[in-house]
Amino acid sequence: MARCQFCDISTAKGFNIIWENEFFVAFWDRKPAAEVHIQLVPRQHIESIKSLNKNDAELVRSMKTIGEELLDDLGSPPSMRVLGFHVPPFNSVNHLYLHVQGLPYKPLRQAKYRISSGFAHFNKGFGWFVEAEQAARSLEAGCTIGVFPC
Repeated sequence: MARCQFCDISTAKGFNIIWENEFFVAFWDRKPAAEVHIQLVPRQHIESIKSLNKNDAELVRSMKTIGEELLDDLGSPPSMRVLGFHVPPFNSVNHLYLHVQGLPYKPLRQAKYRISSGFAHFNKGFGWFVEAEQAARSLEAGCTIGVFPC
């Protein structure tokens, strides 16, 4: 079985790394959908957002904080930011990764990152993309994140 490509991130493997520490690594997206598009991944292999549980809400919030700091450093205005995860099977790599985006989106790319607001007791509506804060609230409530409302 092939090793996960996000478990072996390095500049030698073609990744344009912009930030890293012992727990996470951030790199420029190879096919950016927005003016600023960074991927932030944990070094530890985690299959996807669907793999997380209540105990992982702080991990999601840590990723969001790092993403916000990266966007701050790049001068991206807070009102022009999207930080979120694709929900399998709508992800391209089976490793948890946060899209860190400074808008605007490039033409015809916004639909891929449609955010579905929650309703009633749901933090997230029906959709294949979940904002980081929606994900953290859903996990804290004991929900598993999927395409359906949670």
